Amino acid sequence: MGVFERFSNDIGIDLGTCNTLIYVRGKGIVVDEPSVVAVEKGTKRVVAVGAEAKRMLYKTPGNISAIRPMSDGVIADIDSTEKMIKYFVSKVIPRHQLFKSTRMKIGIPSCITQVERRAVIEAALKAGAKEVDVIEESLAAAIGAQIKSVISLGGMVVTNAIRVGGDKFDESIVKYVLKNHNLKIGLQAAERLKKEIGNAFSDRNNTIETMEVRGNDAITGLPKRLEIDSVEIREALKETVNRIVELIKQTLGETPPELAADIVERGIIMSGGGALLKGLDTLVQKETQVPVFIASNPLECVALGAGQAFELFRDMSTDRSIYDNLND
Repeated sequence: MGVFERFSNDIGIDLGTCNTLIYVRGKGIVVDEPSVVAVEKGTKRVVAVGAEAKRMLYKTPGNISAIRPMSDGVIADIDSTEKMIKYFVSKVIPRHQLFKSTRMKIGIPSCITQVERRAVIEAALKAGAKEVDVIEESLAAAIGAQIKSVISLGGMVVTNAIRVGGDKFDESIVKYVLKNHNLKIGLQAAERLKKEIGNAFSDRNNTIETMEVRGNDAITGLPKRLEIDSVEIREALKETVNRIVELIKQTLGETPPELAADIVERGIIMSGGGALLKGLDTLVQKETQVPVFIASNPLECVALGAGQAFELFRDMSTDRSIYDNLND
């Protein structure tokens, strides 16, 4: 281990659409907060970040804007992403140490473009990182879930991704409720429905759950409440869930026979917030005829794996031209 490695702050980051998680080597997961930034319009001054900013989402006064800087797992607003990273990192790394020694490894979707990849790296560098590298989320999740076969080989044979995150589930619920009940609800209400009664698969033994949701009547504009059940939420999520299942089947179809045999024997490991959708593991197992297991720490896998990857992959491969452009 070199001198720089001994005295550096090695940070693994999962820049999620819904939540950002940060892992610091030697400390574990130190940040798990909503990916939301509230800024003052005009001055762009940061008013709040994370949980506090999420409470302001869609409820801010006219001079404050609360936004999600990430969309579908990639940066939608680079300035806000930079401010968000800087804020979260400053909570765990003293500022006098930040610029001198902080190295970041950030999980990204495999479907990310080169422009989006550079945006992630640039945001981290501007936030104060000394060096930045990116790692595909699927590989980071495998490392974080301690899938030893992947860790020992140090790479992936087949990878696929679609731009579907937890926000797409929420949007699907919002659209369904509006279309079928003429009720306008917010994304936070949709998220609560997803978490409390959301499901992807049901058999005859499952109990139908209900939940009250409030919003505005799409016709009169007046406040209205509605009781909705888990069957409807499953229908609302059906199209998005099917896209995920079809991609899993496609990826299995592209897997070499030798590895496919291992998958049949060891099964599929699911990670991420989507893995917690009730019944999704059962549906995937039914559709693929392969055993499916949920990682013991599905929400933390990417951040853990990104941080632990420093030990597995020594080199930092930041595109040096990004540094040059920042210094121009």
